Amino acid sequence: MRSKLFLILGLLLTMAAAASGQTKTTGTLSCGKPDPAYSIEVGDRTGHSVSISKFACTWTTAMEYGDVQTQDGYDVTYGDASGAKVRGSGYHVSNMSNGDKIYVRFQGNDTMLDGKPATTEGTWSYTGGTGKFKGIKGKGTYKGKADSSGNMVTDVEGEYELPAAKNK
Repeated sequence: MRSKLFLILGLLLTMAAAASGQTKTTGTLSCGKPDPAYSIEVGDRTGHSVSISKFACTWTTAMEYGDVQTQDGYDVTYGDASGAKVRGSGYHVSNMSNGDKIYVRFQGNDTMLDGKPATTEGTWSYTGGTGKFKGIKGKGTYKGKADSSGNMVTDVEGEYELPAAKNK
């Protein structure tokens, strides 16, 4: 009886996941040093600053959306730093292999080591896209660390749902 209950529960969970229309995707994003980058000391305590930066990025392992993959893009971020800890938010734009774009908003926490970015982690969600990706929905997480050349290499995972194609 108990094994039948677990089998039924497992089938229900599988059907619920399939009904949600969400598809999982993962990738690895490498972002170089910021250009431009601005930082202003707040002045209320030592080491407290606010910053805004733009980073060029490349997908070293593309996220796949059916037959379309992420290629490159950029991040525009703003941060509130206190010593080695940074609370950051921003936007990412990815160029897709078919010429479309996807737009993402992210927020999380970063750490600095010797005045340079060391780690990053947080959550993200789609804010839109163009072409096939207009109306994309979904969210996920990210976690990364700086490599030896100072690029932030970030593993990204999440799920997405594309709007159903309209009959014409």
